[in-house]
Amino acid sequence: MPKKPSSAGHKLGQEIGNWWEPYIMLPLLQRVAASLDLYLDHGYHERTCRGAKIVWEDDEGNGVDYDFVLELGGTDEEVGVPVAFVEGFWRRGGRHSKDKARDDSGKLLPMKDTYPTARFLGIVAGGELTKPARTLIHSRDIDLLYVVKDQVLASFEEAGLVMTYPDEASEADKSAIQSTFDLAWNEDKKKEVAQNLFERMGEAAVNAYVARVQASLSAIPVEVRITELTHSDTVVFKEVGSATAFLKDPSFGHDSDKVSYRYEVTYSDGSEFSRDIERLSSVRRLHDQLVGLSDHMEALAKKKVQ
Repeated sequence: MPKKPSSAGHKLGQEIGNWWEPYIMLPLLQRVAASLDLYLDHGYHERTCRGAKIVWEDDEGNGVDYDFVLELGGTDEEVGVPVAFVEGFWRRGGRHSKDKARDDSGKLLPMKDTYPTARFLGIVAGGELTKPARTLIHSRDIDLLYVVKDQVLASFEEAGLVMTYPDEASEADKSAIQSTFDLAWNEDKKKEVAQNLFERMGEAAVNAYVARVQASLSAIPVEVRITELTHSDTVVFKEVGSATAFLKDPSFGHDSDKVSYRYEVTYSDGSEFSRDIERLSSVRRLHDQLVGLSDHMEALAKKKVQ
């Protein structure tokens, strides 16, 4: 059965969605990365250490591709430690926005259960996002930067572009709007509309977003718990340094060839991380990554005070 051609309205929505990531999300997250001295991975540049997509595995070995990932110590040649995962989308209408919110938040959540350093999960959405959709995102402890539809429409109108239509518009009317839009939708216009939108959002909103990411990453571990999942009791540490020393030569009071480990962390913001891990070497690796992020954010805070 031949595939049904996309409507003019659908094509117009796709064009706005394709603009949203590289012209709004990318510069926003580049600012976050620069402020926090992190590496930003995204689909608009090539990277020798990965393929075309940005794929990370969850704790069950499932690979998932993401829009943007902030890494500690990452370079174009080497994958760093993941500290933030961000998805984004544009919605002209509120219909199905809760489904999209559910899909994207469900895609993000496994990363927080896999990496103790994945302290920030976020969605940057523009257009119509219903209250139930927003509530769902917040209920899953995922950050939401929401740009309302009127701000986006006004930014296009200021640049002399019409990119929406009444719900009752005919296909002919939609096609005419799309054709006129396509003729003017060049690189200069894309940059102009983006600049208009950032001005409407305001510097305070952008700064607040950067601050939210920094606050999430700055939460320090206040307790680390390591359990050998055979017969042992949990070993509890009140400071990261003690856990680091323990992992160099751990002893749980008995010998066993078949053990696994539970690595748990409580952070200063009240959030927690817990993961069962088969190998002690993997526990050490995750713990070292956690220490690396804590040290990085502490050094960054001291540098900003000076």
